[in-house]
Amino acid sequence: MKKILALALAAAMSLSLAACGGNNNGGNSAASNPPAASNPSNSSTDPGKEENKPAIRVGAIYITSQNDVAGYTFQHHNGITTAMRNLGLDPADLIVVDNVPDNDDTAVANAIDTVVNQGADIVFGISFGYINAMNDKAEDYSDVIFSHGTGYMANDTNFNNYFGRIYQARYLTGIAAGMKSLELGNNSIGYVAAYNTDYAETCSGINAFALGVQSANPDAVVHVNVINAWGDEALERQAAQALINTYNCCVISQHCDSAQPQLVAAENNVFGCGYNSDMTEQAPTAHLTAAIWHWDVYYQTAIQAAIDCNGDASKFVENMSGNAYYAGLAEGFVDASPLNESIAAPNTKAVMDAVRDLMISGQWDVFSGQKLSYVIKEDGAVEVHTEPADLVDNQGNVIVAAGGPSVDDGVIKGSMNYNVAGVQEG
Repeated sequence: MKKILALALAAAMSLSLAACGGNNNGGNSAASNPPAASNPSNSSTDPGKEENKPAIRVGAIYITSQNDVAGYTFQHHNGITTAMRNLGLDPADLIVVDNVPDNDDTAVANAIDTVVNQGADIVFGISFGYINAMNDKAEDYSDVIFSHGTGYMANDTNFNNYFGRIYQARYLTGIAAGMKSLELGNNSIGYVAAYNTDYAETCSGINAFALGVQSANPDAVVHVNVINAWGDEALERQAAQALINTYNCCVISQHCDSAQPQLVAAENNVFGCGYNSDMTEQAPTAHLTAAIWHWDVYYQTAIQAAIDCNGDASKFVENMSGNAYYAGLAEGFVDASPLNESIAAPNTKAVMDAVRDLMISGQWDVFSGQKLSYVIKEDGAVEVHTEPADLVDNQGNVIVAAGGPSVDDGVIKGSMNYNVAGVQEG
């Protein structure tokens, strides 16, 4: 059934987002099981007091707590509050309902009603599973703007979606993991995944990370342990420990919401690459770097576009220049967090910096028929070499022929359903 659903979503993406847009997200592409309870907080001032009405009130629906100290919701909340601060908006004008499960359309709809009734002019929903409720409510509340993270539904007036090229940041973290494994003489690397080929978001992230690993250590194998949930701390912890116990993994990466895999890495004296936010503070002896989102880049753009609507929500998509936002390293939307150089392999930062520049310049991208390798000179300078090479899946099928262009954005976001060579699930 999951395969059928994934294909259906992919078809919808191909038809509706030819230019750019969300996908089966990587912040959260499908149903998960966070703490279930709608919890309104940070209420705004009385919307009836028009004489004190602010420039805009912002509503936000979160899958876990706004008080998280790391991970998915933490990074979104930080992005929204940073954007509001940069725009000179009052924090009291952020209306949050958190701990909203994304597998319960009624709970999501109730959360949306809550923030709208408290005066929200724009509503951000950060999890893929919010998609149906947000689509319905965008029709019900035509005078309110709706912006959905990671999805694919949208309209031409008051409802858009947003996502980004997180796979580029994944590749950079893969370099750090590969260089560390090479230094340790251990070719086994673990990856705790919410899902794998079920969703293009998770699948493309695993593949990009593995390709980054292999650019530094061609003999490395990435072992994937799938937990079938976006945010279950117990499962994340168990999966990380199993990777260490079963495969003797020396680095643990992740696509899941919390820092638990990094904590397990630290407890086992191995290393890790986190996700969503910089997790070095949580695991300073283990965490190398993380693929992170700078959500404020999007939120500031969207909130300003909403302000520019002057109360006419129907102009939002026009102000955003389209109903699907998609950006990457070049726009500062994604990146690898600062490298923990006290534990990273020598010269790792120089290699990551050189490859980052190559992607930002547009000269190369991850899923192309060009393979990268590195030469580190005596003075520490890095030469990045590219050579034509087939991009092959782990069944031996050629995905991109040697020298060919990168896989299309629509595939990366919506229909990638294979693992590259060197990835093993289970």
